[in-house]
Amino acid sequence: MVFFITASSLHVCCGRYRVRTQERNINRNKSIDESEQFATLEEEAIIVPLRSELRLFTSLQNMFNLILLAVVVVAILWAIGLYNNFVKLIARSEEAWADIEVQLKRRYDLIPNLIETVKGYAKHEEGTLTKVIEARNMAMKGGSVEVQAQAQNMITDALKSVFALSEAYPDLKANQNFAKLQDELTDTENKVQAARRFYNGNVRDLAIAVSSFPSNLIAGMFNFKKKEYFDLPDNDAAQAPVAVKF
Repeated sequence: MVFFITASSLHVCCGRYRVRTQERNINRNKSIDESEQFATLEEEAIIVPLRSELRLFTSLQNMFNLILLAVVVVAILWAIGLYNNFVKLIARSEEAWADIEVQLKRRYDLIPNLIETVKGYAKHEEGTLTKVIEARNMAMKGGSVEVQAQAQNMITDALKSVFALSEAYPDLKANQNFAKLQDELTDTENKVQAARRFYNGNVRDLAIAVSSFPSNLIAGMFNFKKKEYFDLPDNDAAQAPVAVKF
């Protein structure tokens, strides 16, 4: 009887222990679940905003890189455009100078014929004719643009003296060959003046580009230089050489 009671009590105690153990396990599991939930909430509160900020930073960085790339591309295209403009201005000025040289060569070729024609009528004017030949020979040596301009002015002054002889020698003035040479020299001078204006216009544009910002940066980088103007004195003989007063 005593054994039966003891067994029953033991059974009850074991049952209570299991219940309490289960309750503790349940409470422990609840605590773990609550901790995990809290950790999850804490992660969502901290990590999720950080991820959003990181994505925003990445987007801004990509946008900045695109803007920087666009600026670099525009700068390169701008530099190429300025470089090509310098090349164009230099090519035009050189082309204009070549036109001037063509007309000057024609002038040089006409002068000996003029001298031979004048000699037949004004044999005593050797000094005047010699000045023309010397000025022509000096001009044909070439040199800088400034030297060429000075040489052409010397030829113009010498030719003015030669054509002034026609007033003292009526037969010379009436000579058809002399008149033809005078017309050809006048036409040549007019073409020289036209080519000179075209040349000086391109030299002016080149000088402006070399001196102006920001094109002067490209000029300094690639060593583009100004060119000399082909200047002739502003007088009647230069503006209408051979045709006026001759």
